[in-house]
Amino acid sequence: MSTTEPDALLTPADIRELAAALGVRPTKQRGQNFVIDANTVRRIVRTAEVRPDDVVVEVGPGLGSLTLALLEAADRVVAVEIDDVLASALPSTIVARMPARADRFSLVHSDAMQVQDLPGPPPTALVANLPYNVAVPVLLHMLDRFPSIERTLVMVQAEVADRLAAKPGNKVYGVPSVKANWYADVKRAGSIGRNVFWPAPNVDSGLVSLVRRTVPVDTSASKSEVFAVVDAAFAQRRKTLRAALSGWAGSPAAAEAALVAAGVSPQARGEALTVEEFARIAENRPR
Repeated sequence: MSTTEPDALLTPADIRELAAALGVRPTKQRGQNFVIDANTVRRIVRTAEVRPDDVVVEVGPGLGSLTLALLEAADRVVAVEIDDVLASALPSTIVARMPARADRFSLVHSDAMQVQDLPGPPPTALVANLPYNVAVPVLLHMLDRFPSIERTLVMVQAEVADRLAAKPGNKVYGVPSVKANWYADVKRAGSIGRNVFWPAPNVDSGLVSLVRRTVPVDTSASKSEVFAVVDAAFAQRRKTLRAALSGWAGSPAAAEAALVAAGVSPQARGEALTVEEFARIAENRPR
């Protein structure tokens, strides 16, 4: 399918050269760690199951390592970049290294959390190396804003990957786990070592796969009503739901009534509940 040259992907030397030419030093503030290994970006594209008809949105493309690999495999790629220097340089990198596919690439120079629309056809996949400090809010925003995204593969800090993919009862199950599960079936899809990044982070990374639910959570409560219960339940993790939800419901007794009506033990804790159970609690909030 691809007509691109075998050496179109960036090597570690290419990346350092590009960065030097642009005066770019990866910043901790933006959680920038650039992938410098072509095999890793190919593995990400393969794991994401990017298809020739996919419209892929990428958040935080940086110098373009993963962007080029996505462009080899997808119909088109839309990259969202907040950094002024990186955003201005990326289109010319694409033209220089993959001229035959350059018309399949669009750049949105923006904070991903502010993005409301994307150019071209609706995106079908989200593939990104997400900055560690904003990974969860960016992921949830993109899934919420673009319901056409069917498949997502994100590379995040290993600890964040574990949280996103955790199931009820797991000690790291929490707000990110439940909210991600509202949109998608979530699972760990692999681990990534530190040496494929520049600069090398002091933590390992993990891949997380999210496949959009074909049938949404069956509830009469709105997403914001369900998420309000989730936030309250985990705000004080050690408390029983009767206590943790007392502010949300108006009193401990009202919280207990809502829990009993939802078929959930008032003595349970948030980490034991599925997203469906949180939705049932939201439905039974005292009016």
